[in-house]
Amino acid sequence: MIQEKASRPIFSILFAVSMVHLLNDMIQGVIPATYPLLKEEHHLSFSQVGMITMVYQIAASIFQPVVGSFTDKHPVPYSQIIGMSFSLLGMLLFSKAHSYEWILFSVFLVGIGSSIFHPESSRVAYMASGGRRSMAQSIFQIGGNAGTAMAPIIVAFLVLPRGQQAIAWMCLFTILGQFISYYIGTWYKKRLQSTARSMKRTIRVPDLSNSRIIMTVIILLLLIVSKYFYIASITNYFQFYTIKKFGINEVEAQVYLFYFLIAVAVGTLLGGAFGDRFGRKYVIWFSVLGVAPFALALPYVGLTMTGVLIVVIGLILSSAFPAIIVYAQELLPKKLGMVSGLFYGFAFGMGGIGSAVLGWQADHTSIEFIYHLCSYLPLIGIVAYFLPNLQKTSYKEI
Repeated sequence: MIQEKASRPIFSILFAVSMVHLLNDMIQGVIPATYPLLKEEHHLSFSQVGMITMVYQIAASIFQPVVGSFTDKHPVPYSQIIGMSFSLLGMLLFSKAHSYEWILFSVFLVGIGSSIFHPESSRVAYMASGGRRSMAQSIFQIGGNAGTAMAPIIVAFLVLPRGQQAIAWMCLFTILGQFISYYIGTWYKKRLQSTARSMKRTIRVPDLSNSRIIMTVIILLLLIVSKYFYIASITNYFQFYTIKKFGINEVEAQVYLFYFLIAVAVGTLLGGAFGDRFGRKYVIWFSVLGVAPFALALPYVGLTMTGVLIVVIGLILSSAFPAIIVYAQELLPKKLGMVSGLFYGFAFGMGGIGSAVLGWQADHTSIEFIYHLCSYLPLIGIVAYFLPNLQKTSYKEI
């Protein structure tokens, strides 16, 4: 951690970066929200639906650590504008794509935009935190989750009645995000200039062996596998599950997905507050393992209880990610960009792989079966017991 004078969080920047995250992820959230429409119009299988998510999220994941490592050495204050330009082009092509191949190419471009957007945005939240890092990360993250939650509602009332070409209207949100990003980039540029004029910076790092640090990173990544495989089962296939099992229509199915996604947004904010107060290790442990009984019950309940459980699952499961990101940043404070890129990228990658695997599984079994299968994933959270408690760990200055 960079040793600085005590300061207050810069909420104007935190809210600005959260708003841009909302717009960015709302645009990206349109992709899975349109799957029922795309499946019908283009006669896609569940495997092909899963492949769309995999292409997007692999593109979003592979480049994030690379972008983060580069910006650790060469910061790019206006990188958010660059990232959203890729997303703008991708969404324009997505709205006009009349073949499966063009759909894959357009979501690939959106994924590239995401890989550029997230590492530096997370660093900005860290720099503007004033020491309250979980709170700052949760404000940043809740913007993305709120945007993702809004996407199904926008698709239900804007895109579904008008068809795929209506997706082009989402580009207006991208342009708005670029204007806000210019404000953030200007602040970031001045902050970098101020830091460069400082005579001395000391960094406090946890006094842990390299092997312990590596093992801790592996545990965190394993928790992300559990979390994002399960989230992939909801964001990509929950509409199909509720339509098939309960006989509701597409708009009603989008509303149930919205319940989950808005709960994820609220849970993210709560997780950040609890992480600063009670310790990030305990929030991570509770979030991933605590959701297990509700996930195990989900495949066996009716429509009303499905709505209740999906909200509870979203609240608990989402509280972990701000704590995981800040925990990793404090574990490796000299590599903030690389760490942010690695964990955001790995999360996207696991979501993409999970979507493809679960789509293949749904084609070969049933959509209901994947929810029985995924209900056991949160039990992996037991490995969080082996995380060191960084709040009780001694530090050294370098």
